[in-house]
Amino acid sequence: MVRRRPRQSARVSVREPAVSLAAADGAVTTRQIADVSLPEGELERIWSAEYLERLARTYWRFLERISLGLLRVIYTPQSRDVVLVRNPLVLLRFSAPEYDVSADGGAVTWRIDRGLLVIPRGRGRGFLRIAVRRGGRPVGPADEATVTVSSEVANFYPMIAGSGRFSRVGRVLYRVTQLRIHVIVTNAFLRSLARLDLVPSVVGTLEPAREGAADGAST
Repeated sequence: MVRRRPRQSARVSVREPAVSLAAADGAVTTRQIADVSLPEGELERIWSAEYLERLARTYWRFLERISLGLLRVIYTPQSRDVVLVRNPLVLLRFSAPEYDVSADGGAVTWRIDRGLLVIPRGRGRGFLRIAVRRGGRPVGPADEATVTVSSEVANFYPMIAGSGRFSRVGRVLYRVTQLRIHVIVTNAFLRSLARLDLVPSVVGTLEPAREGAADGAST
C-alpha cells in the first residue's frame, strides 16, 4: 500500500487594505500583499524556480474556478488570453511570462497587451506581477518561516473608466465594480495559498528536466 505524503498547510495573513492608485491620465495601479507562514522544511522543499512557475499557474487555475468556468485561460507561445467562455471574447491578453529569480525571492510578470477590458490607448502599457520574497513579518510559531506574496496590476487603463467627459463618472464606476471584484478575487487567491496546493505548470519551462529546453512559453 502506497502512503500519500501528508499535505502541508500554511498560515496566511492578508494585509489590509489593498493599495490602489489612479494617475491623472487614467492609469490604475493596485497592489495586494499577504504574509504566508509555513514549516521551514516545507518552504525549503518548494523554494525553487519550478514552484514560482507553479504559483503562476495556480493563479490562473484559481481564476477559472472562482468564475465557475465562465473565464478561461488560453495558452499560446506568445500570450495568455483570459476569455469569457470562449474566443473571440478576449477580456485581457497578456504577453508570455517573464521570470526574475534570485536567492531570496522571485517574480513573474505578464505584460498587458490588449483586450475588451483595456482602453485602446492603454494597450501594451501595463502589467500583472506576482512576487514572492523571503523574510516577511512573522505570523506564526517561531519554527515556521514567513514569505511575502504580492499581486500587483500596474499602469492598467480600464475600458470601463472611459475618457473625456465620461471619465469622471467612468472612474467611479470602475472603482465600485471592476476594481472591487479584482480586490475580492485577489484576496481570495492569496488566502487560498494556505493549502499550499501549487499545481504543475501547463508548459513547465522552469521544471529542472526541461529548463532551457522549451520554446520560451511557460505558465
